[in-house]
Amino acid sequence: MLSVLSYGRLVARALLGGLAQTDHQTDYRLVTATYGFGKDPARSGLKRASSYGDDACFVARSRAADVLGVADGVGGWRDYGVDPSQFSNTLMRTCERLVKEGRFTPSQPVGILTAGYYELLQNKEPLLGSSTACLVVLDRHSHRLHTCNLGDSGFLVVRGGEVVHRSDEQQHYFNTPFQLSIAPPGVEGVVLSDSPDAADSASFDVLLGDIILTATDGLFDNMPDYMILKELNKLKTTNYDSVLQTAESIAKRAHDLAYDPNYMSPFAQFACDNGLNVRGGKPDDITVLLSIVAEYTD
Repeated sequence: MLSVLSYGRLVARALLGGLAQTDHQTDYRLVTATYGFGKDPARSGLKRASSYGDDACFVARSRAADVLGVADGVGGWRDYGVDPSQFSNTLMRTCERLVKEGRFTPSQPVGILTAGYYELLQNKEPLLGSSTACLVVLDRHSHRLHTCNLGDSGFLVVRGGEVVHRSDEQQHYFNTPFQLSIAPPGVEGVVLSDSPDAADSASFDVLLGDIILTATDGLFDNMPDYMILKELNKLKTTNYDSVLQTAESIAKRAHDLAYDPNYMSPFAQFACDNGLNVRGGKPDDITVLLSIVAEYTD
């Protein structure tokens, strides 16, 4: 039988051991680099920070989480005199501000997207357009990644050279992705528009060294998984410069393939599957956000 003193020592050791484990639990962070290309070289001079053509993106941090976002403005609006980049850029800037102000819950990225979209709807200055959107949130303390994706932008999570998680592409029909929209008064029922709640959401644990690739369809339409993984295999450290170099390599490879008329791209294959005789890459805006999970440091 243990004496009272011995029992007390055991309890103390157990408590101290538990506290030590709690104190040494390491928070995670994302080391993220961005790279991309606009489709139209004539509009390259119009490039703003964190935007490539009609694509837009952001990288933001709060006290509890790292948040990434990409959006792809629907180019068809240009036929009606509307700049498609205005919608995607404003949506991403609004989501970024909400994150920096701490007005979100890490486990609910769709809440960020919903709040950002409804701010656009309430703008006094009318903002017309449409956009896909993908948000990725790392909860630093729980080590969980929370995602939402509306349309055909998306993300991959790579571990040990293999894709372990990916977003589901959402299409109404060929080359017509789910999208958030604001239409002119009187034609709201004519313009295709989806609710933020229609976004596909997922949550899962991540590990140190996991690679997260978040991008618009300009990447995924031109590079199959095996090509992307080949480029990602070059990333061996969490150093920002290394991450940037790999992001640049991926974006440039996709950009080159987009203008190859003889290449059987994933987009061309999808078109053939839908009864269309298409070959070659798909010229498009390309935005790549490349992240690697690392230990959090102040």
